[in-house]
Amino acid sequence: MLKAFLGPLAITFPVALFVLDMQILWVYADDFIGKGIDTWIILKLMWYASARIVNQALPLAILVASIMAMGNLSEKNELTAMRSAGIPLITILKPLVVLMMFVSGGALWFSSSAWPSSNVKFRALLYSVTKQRPALNIKPGVFYTGIDGFAIRVEDKEIDGTLNNILIYDHRDPERQASLVIKAESGKMYNHQERDELVIELSNGFSYEDQKEQKIRRKERLHPHITSSFKHQILRINLRSLKFDMADENLFKKSYEMMSLPKLKEAIDSLHLQEENLRRELVEFGLKSITPFEDNLNFSNTDSSDLNAWLSTLSDKDKNTIIASSKDITRNQVRSIENYIDKIEGKELRRDRHSIEWHRKFILAISCLVLFFVGAPLGALIKKGGIGLPIVFALVIFLFYYIVSMVGEQMVKSGSLSPSLGMWLSTIILTPIASFLTYWAVKGGGRYIFKRAN
Repeated sequence: MLKAFLGPLAITFPVALFVLDMQILWVYADDFIGKGIDTWIILKLMWYASARIVNQALPLAILVASIMAMGNLSEKNELTAMRSAGIPLITILKPLVVLMMFVSGGALWFSSSAWPSSNVKFRALLYSVTKQRPALNIKPGVFYTGIDGFAIRVEDKEIDGTLNNILIYDHRDPERQASLVIKAESGKMYNHQERDELVIELSNGFSYEDQKEQKIRRKERLHPHITSSFKHQILRINLRSLKFDMADENLFKKSYEMMSLPKLKEAIDSLHLQEENLRRELVEFGLKSITPFEDNLNFSNTDSSDLNAWLSTLSDKDKNTIIASSKDITRNQVRSIENYIDKIEGKELRRDRHSIEWHRKFILAISCLVLFFVGAPLGALIKKGGIGLPIVFALVIFLFYYIVSMVGEQMVKSGSLSPSLGMWLSTIILTPIASFLTYWAVKGGGRYIFKRAN
C-alpha cells in the first residue's frame, strides 16, 4: 500500500510545485526581464516561492496520489482480492492513514516554522529584485536612465562597438541645481572591472554647463553658462547603482505572514486587548463628554427656570453665538467618536488578518487528511488508475475545494464571517463528503455505479 501511494505522490507533488511556480514566474516576469539578474538569484526566488505554495501543492498531490493508488489497485483486482480474503477496506487503508498522520504533523510543523521563514526570504528577495535597476543596455535612439544622475542617448551603434552622435545629460550634482550636457560625434564605451566603472571615451564634441545664480530673482537672471569643446575626453561613471543589493529581512518580519503560531497567537491576543481598551475608552469618553441636548432654543419641556431666565436676558446675537459654539463642540465630539470607531475597526481588521494566517497553518495539516479520505475511497469506487480519469476527478474536487476556501477567506476579510468559520468553510463542506465516500467504499457501493470497461 505504501509503495502504491508513495510512487504517485513522488511524481505529482513536484509537478504541482512546478506548475504553481511557473504561475508566479509569469506574474513577476516583467520585474526580472532586462535587469541582468543572475540565474542563481532567480532560482533562489523560485525555491522560496515553492515553500510558499506548499499549502496548495501538497493537498493537491495527496488527492491525486490517493485516487491513482487506490484506482490502480482496484483496476488490477488487487483490492478486490484483499477484500475477498476478509480484509476490510479500513484495515487496508491503515498504513496510509498512519502515513498521513505523520504527513499532517510535518505539514503543521512546516507551516509554523519553515513557512514564515520562507515568506520572509521570498519577500526580501522579491523586493530586492523589483527595485533592481535595469542592466546597462543602451539602445540606439532611446534615452537610458538606469544610472543615477545620467541620461544617455546614442543615435547609432556600429558592429565594432563605436557609438555615433552621443548625447549625455549629467545631473549628479542636484545641490548646485546645474546640469552638464555633453555631445560628441563618436565614442566607445566599456566597463572597468577593477574600479567598477563605466568608461566612455568621447571624440570631437562640446559640453554645455549651466551656472547657478545665487539670490537673484527669476526675472533678473542672466543664465550664465560655460561652453567648451574637446577632441578627446574620458568620462567615468560609477556603476554601484546597478549592483544587486539584498534588502534587510528585518523589514518584513513584522507582517502576519512571517509569524509562527506562537507569535500569531501573541499578536492576536495583543490586538484583542487593544481593541477592548479602545472600546472602554470610548464608553468613558461618552460618559464624560456627551450630554443629550436639543439643537434649538425651546426649553419649554425643561424644569430649569433659571436657564430660561438667563437666556431671555441675552441678545439674539449672543444666542446665535452660543448655538454656533454648541454645534462646534458637538461636531468635535462626533469626530472623536468616529476616530475611536475607526481605530477599533482597524484593530479588528488586523486581528482578523492574523487570525486568518493562524487558522491557515492548521488548515494545511487538516486538509491533507480530509482530501486523502476523499481521494482514497473515490479511487476504490471508480476502479480506474493511471493519469486519465483520476486526474479529472482530482482537479474537479481540488478546484471546488480551492474556490470555497477563497470565498471563505474573502468573506472573513469583508467581515461577513468570523475567521474560525470562514477559514474552515471548505473543510466543513468536504468532511461530510469524505465520510460518505469512505462509508460507501467500505460497503462496496462502487460496484452499483462505476462499472469496469469491458
